[in-house]
Amino acid sequence: MKPTVIKKESTLKRILRYVGRYPLSLCGSIVFAMITVAATLVVPVFFGDAIDCIVESGILWSELKDIFVKILIAIGAAAIAQWLMSLCNNRISCNVVRDIRKDAFDKLGSLPLQYIDTHSHGDTVSRIVADADQFSDGLLMGFTQFFTGVLTILGTIVFMLITNYKIGLVVVFVTPASLFVARFVANHTHKYFKEQTKCRGEQTAFAEEAIGGLKTVQAFAQEDENAQRFDEINNRLEKATMNATFYSSLVNPSTRFINNLVYALVALLGAFDVIGGVFTVGGLTKFLSYANQYTKPFNEISGVVTELKGAFVCAARIFELIDETEEVSDEGCEELVDTDGSVRLDDVSFSYVETKKLIENLSLTVHSGQRIAIVGKTGSGKTTLINLLMRFYDVNGGAVLVEGRDLRNLTRKSLRSHYGMVLQETWLKHGTVRENLKMGKPDATDEEMIAAAKAAHAHSFIKRMEKGYDTVLGENGALSEGQKQLLCIARIMLTKPPMLILDEATSSIDTRTELKISDAFGKLMEGRTSFVVAHRLSTIVHSDCILVMSNGHVVEQGTHAQLLGLNGVYAELYRGLD
Repeated sequence: MKPTVIKKESTLKRILRYVGRYPLSLCGSIVFAMITVAATLVVPVFFGDAIDCIVESGILWSELKDIFVKILIAIGAAAIAQWLMSLCNNRISCNVVRDIRKDAFDKLGSLPLQYIDTHSHGDTVSRIVADADQFSDGLLMGFTQFFTGVLTILGTIVFMLITNYKIGLVVVFVTPASLFVARFVANHTHKYFKEQTKCRGEQTAFAEEAIGGLKTVQAFAQEDENAQRFDEINNRLEKATMNATFYSSLVNPSTRFINNLVYALVALLGAFDVIGGVFTVGGLTKFLSYANQYTKPFNEISGVVTELKGAFVCAARIFELIDETEEVSDEGCEELVDTDGSVRLDDVSFSYVETKKLIENLSLTVHSGQRIAIVGKTGSGKTTLINLLMRFYDVNGGAVLVEGRDLRNLTRKSLRSHYGMVLQETWLKHGTVRENLKMGKPDATDEEMIAAAKAAHAHSFIKRMEKGYDTVLGENGALSEGQKQLLCIARIMLTKPPMLILDEATSSIDTRTELKISDAFGKLMEGRTSFVVAHRLSTIVHSDCILVMSNGHVVEQGTHAQLLGLNGVYAELYRGLD
């Protein structure tokens, strides 16, 4: 599966679509920007009048007082409008990033398991968190400076052309040269910003991997190797960041140089006009102020352009995630209700990679209430078979049926709600013990929850915890592996599903507790269709049927006694490896 490639133009359109969800804030930002610019532009007029008043009549406090009051009012209005504009811009920025993050996170729930298996978790987290943060900063700067910058440019052009159109035209035609300089630099920094975000995602992925496997790293004394690998990624990130920062930092001094030349040119031409009587001193002061205000937004917009380049790269990475191909829609599918648990695999073929076949022409019939054990060497297809039963993956050929109905015609939620699954790899969410146990059955009573915990032999250690069932667990729980597995078992015992999948469900539990759990599982599996993936073959000798898998095929099938009598693959596994 290839991620969707997003062009910069489409990225901009999509950002504007998100911004368009908040028309009131957007209109407020534009209105307050107009008030800010208008109040700012009128201040030089008052200062020019004050200077002309002093030059012509000397210091007349009665006249100057009125002018200064107008200046204070204009400055106050500009300050208040700018504050309100910032509030609107912050609201837009925060809401847009919230919406994009929500869409990206919601997308994770509809992505096929293949995407999660083939993409770094750290890079995915980096897109939703770090890239969204950087995009937010760039978007906020764009709104804050772009609106006022454009309006200031338009306003000063009008004032300059009215005051002295000849000098005004010189300023209008020369100053935009700074934008060409800014665009040239920004185009060359795009690749560095792209490399920067890529390295940051790689660094986040490696850090997550190193922290998650810290015990293994220390056990194999790989600290130095990990540090070297991190330093290598860190150095690439530092180099990309320095390049992006260096080249983007050229924009401001380059544009300021051009704008200062324009300012000097205006001062020189204006001085000649003052000597020729075309300008008053106050008029020249006013014109110079407008020339300065006209050039200033070009510097700001140039800076915004480079910031937006980096922001667009981050936004494109998030949109790539949002645009990933989803699972086949459940629209029009049936709900699975009150199943008897009969399962059939009809000539099933499946492979994770098209060029590498895994399961071919697998057929199997499981009757309601049967206990099916699945054994085989590593890579034989045991976990793949479980993935197909749960419809984490769809078959490439043939069909998997429950009660004679193709899984592809059933909604995933209704199908999975009829399965209880305990894996060798435990998972507990951040929350209380109570929340973890009731995850599959939120409406369960406390009595039902405690009964399930007792059946799983978890009640005793839960009661010894600081707050009992209200103790808050971390992401993986402050528990031993065995205790975590007991909680996962209790969670399934509480739901009492019609079908069970147990993938080495007691691997982290001591032998004495395992015997007790096996008895509880035996009661739980009565009348329920159960699929048990076992590595310790002694735990599945009483199964109704044992499937021996090899290279994606069921090579042997029967009861424990029947398979030993065949003296084949199962007998070899049982006698030599168990």
